[in-house]
Amino acid sequence: MIDATLLPLVKRAIDRPARVLVARGISADQITLVGFGIGLAGIVAVSLGLFGLGLLCLVLNRLADGLDGAVARLTKPTDRGAFLDIALDFMFYGLFPLGFALQDPASNALPAAVLISSFIGTGSSFLAFSIIAEKRGITSEEYPTKGIYYLGGLTEGTETIVLFVAMCFFPLAFPWLAYIFAALCAITTVTRWLAGWRMFGAGVP
Repeated sequence: MIDATLLPLVKRAIDRPARVLVARGISADQITLVGFGIGLAGIVAVSLGLFGLGLLCLVLNRLADGLDGAVARLTKPTDRGAFLDIALDFMFYGLFPLGFALQDPASNALPAAVLISSFIGTGSSFLAFSIIAEKRGITSEEYPTKGIYYLGGLTEGTETIVLFVAMCFFPLAFPWLAYIFAALCAITTVTRWLAGWRMFGAGVP
């Protein structure tokens, strides 16, 4: 919901660190892979009840997610980089709640399953829309630097990260946070379905 507003601010903040990484010969793909590895470490930390460490890994993972795109724009963006970025982002989002389910299965397993299921709705509608938009040559004016069409919604990347941060600060509230966010994700999914229904109407190639 607020990704488009924050994106220019984030780009300005990470421009200088990105230039330093480029000068040292570090590629965007390397940053993406290292960031994903840190994210996996954070999930393990959460599963062990080390929520502070999990939060630190979450922040570093998201920092890497911003830096890889900035480095790519300063060098040469590639289809492989765009693929890695979106694929590993979606995997990380799905795995992070699993850490809480493993940490306290009795309390967290069901809400984690509901939340992850809701991510399937938002993720699949997002990617399906992007595929058809690409086929039709439709671009997003709000996200001109992204490798694929970004269709917004009530729950986007920023809101998801805020959710994960809140879970790390208040792990006992995980079930309620998961259920509430899953409901918001359901709204996002339905609005994206409707957007696709209207934009890709029957009879239009």
